[in-house]
Amino acid sequence: MKTFKNIMSWVLPIVVGLLIAMVIRHFVFTMVRVDGPSMEPNLENNERVAVVKTAKIKHLSVIVFNAYKVDPDASSKNVKYVKRVIGMPGDTVKAQDGKIYVNGKAISQSFISQFERTQGTGNWDIYALSNRNAWTLKTTKVPKNSYFVLGDHRSVSNDSRYWGFVPKKSVIGVVKVPFWDTSKAKRHNVNSIGY
Repeated sequence: MKTFKNIMSWVLPIVVGLLIAMVIRHFVFTMVRVDGPSMEPNLENNERVAVVKTAKIKHLSVIVFNAYKVDPDASSKNVKYVKRVIGMPGDTVKAQDGKIYVNGKAISQSFISQFERTQGTGNWDIYALSNRNAWTLKTTKVPKNSYFVLGDHRSVSNDSRYWGFVPKKSVIGVVKVPFWDTSKAKRHNVNSIGY
């Protein structure tokens, strides 16, 4: 009996710790690896970022979402994209001459250079793939419970310009850079985890 108590004295805390970690990971916080160059120069390929599942999504938040059934080319249920929220539900979004307009007002894009803005942003309204596999103008208004997202490296990003809106139910959380990298958070408009 004494041996059993000794074993349980160290097994029980480990089991409780693992359960707490699983609950936190499932409901509050997880880590995600950035895959590809679509968020450069702010987030680089293979960079690991924290995702806070309970954080509030705002204009210009960087989010992670499940791209399955959002992007027609995302064939796996485990494909996650990292993009920046440009349009919130109810917003109208368009781009002209390297500027992005949300509800008729140009937004600040200080997180990317002037060259990146003009080369990658271009002129567009929101387009979506029709059932005839042709890109057609769908709407310029973001639907309820949806977001319009762009990658920061616009010239290579596969984003809402091509496949439409991200449903709220597909969002995993908001990207936060690690607390030791607050200079990057300030430079690139990505919130720091160490508030």
